Amino acid sequence: MLEIVRGFGAIDMGFLGKLAKTLTGGLAEEIFSTVKDYFPPSMSEKEKSQVQMALQNLQDKREARAEQATSEAAQEFNQRIKDLEGTAADLKVIPVLGPIIIFLRGCQRPVWGFLCMYLDFKWFSSWELTEQQQTAMIVINLLVLGFLFGERTVKNLMPLIVKIWGKDK
Repeated sequence: MLEIVRGFGAIDMGFLGKLAKTLTGGLAEEIFSTVKDYFPPSMSEKEKSQVQMALQNLQDKREARAEQATSEAAQEFNQRIKDLEGTAADLKVIPVLGPIIIFLRGCQRPVWGFLCMYLDFKWFSSWELTEQQQTAMIVINLLVLGFLFGERTVKNLMPLIVKIWGKDK
């Protein structure tokens, strides 16, 4: 499973955990419900429960292996990102430029956020924009907010986007 997970690259690790649990979950109950009709009539309830416990233990081991594979894939992915992009500790080694780059990386999101807020304030308070300029402002807002807050922003704004642009069709 780890080889499959490694091939996905930037996929959400929480998703992989849910996928692994889905693939392995419920296996013991499904097997038990399938084979219980084939148990010999002489088999006692104690023996049936032992078989069910053995199947549950097997399922638990499979889930543990799947969780371990997911964890290893997440660690490998994080290490790959560190290797490719570097860390703040790598930048501290550079005498003058390193601290400047760390500062700029840290203040980039607030600067973009406040710039976007300023543009929105001007747009809603005093600017007279054409329809094309308003569309450009919407795109700028989506890009900046999408960058700052990730896919959650786009996901939360999607119904509004469909509502606004869906009327034109």
